[in-house]
Amino acid sequence: MRFLKAFSVLILIIMLVGCSNENEVNTSKTTSTTTVNDTIPASKEFFAMDTYMEVDAYGDNGEKAVAKAEKEVNKLDSILSTGKSTSEISKLNKNKKQVVSADTMSLIKESVKISKATNSAFNPTIYPLMELWGFTTKNYYVPKDNEIKPLLNHMDIDNIKIDESKNEVSFKDSNMKIDLGAIAKGYTSSKIIDIFKENNIKSGMVTLGGNVQVLGKKPDGSLWKVGIQNPIGEDEYLGVLRTSDKAVITSGGYERNFTKNGKTYHHILDPSNGYPANNGLTSVTIVSSDGTLADALSTSLFVMGKDKAIDFYKKSNYNFDFILYSSDNKLIISDGIEDIFSSDLDIKVVNK
Repeated sequence: MRFLKAFSVLILIIMLVGCSNENEVNTSKTTSTTTVNDTIPASKEFFAMDTYMEVDAYGDNGEKAVAKAEKEVNKLDSILSTGKSTSEISKLNKNKKQVVSADTMSLIKESVKISKATNSAFNPTIYPLMELWGFTTKNYYVPKDNEIKPLLNHMDIDNIKIDESKNEVSFKDSNMKIDLGAIAKGYTSSKIIDIFKENNIKSGMVTLGGNVQVLGKKPDGSLWKVGIQNPIGEDEYLGVLRTSDKAVITSGGYERNFTKNGKTYHHILDPSNGYPANNGLTSVTIVSSDGTLADALSTSLFVMGKDKAIDFYKKSNYNFDFILYSSDNKLIISDGIEDIFSSDLDIKVVNK
């Protein structure tokens, strides 16, 4: 079968809300709805973290949970954004020392941990390179080797000093800057799921741009269906994943890019050389109960490339599954999702 594109996002949630319309695709853009029963969610759509977001909560406390979720997103955006001069991250980048909130501290600690685990395939200190290429301002520029190489010397993750007794983060290198953009949305979706649970929500969904995280099963007891977009076919999908209580997060070079002199450059930079990662993958989707981990690993495995990504999966203690789509149009998935992922394409399954 062919998966038709319902709206332009990287990952599409297909919600089955009853026997009479079980194949219906939810494409509504309502700003708010009132929960009538367990099959109609309280829903809110808004713009934050440079993307459109939607949260849906089923149950009696749906409206309360959705309102708290929006407030949480705006709070996290205000402290984590590199584009806001008043954020904790911007102040840290400017002053090289900053007392931070519990959320920022937690996210920086996790970023350092994952950076070390992935041998810096994930590296939050890449921000000066993002600035150089113009991805932070959209004033795109293709830098020369002699502009890139000096910045690589200021990307040692060990130069981030964390003092939890003072709630303080500082840089040993005065030229260092960080960007948590490759992990913050996953952290945010997990925080929203926590809010849902605190409000006794048993079924819900969070869509942050292309990031999706679901709580429980759909109200009718069936699994959520998440369509994974084909990065080279805007009206097609690589396949559909049936899941519950998981984050499903995709990274790909097609998300943000620019073309100069006939060549396209994407925003996922390889920390080892400062250039857009070119290791044979077009997109990487990570499936995990931990949204923060899924977000970081989607970037990490993209940077690693197919062989290193598969090796990392086999050797890592992290609990996750993957969907890799290679530049030669091969679809590769991990064995943990073999029974819940379907596609028209030929699938290679990797065993752990």
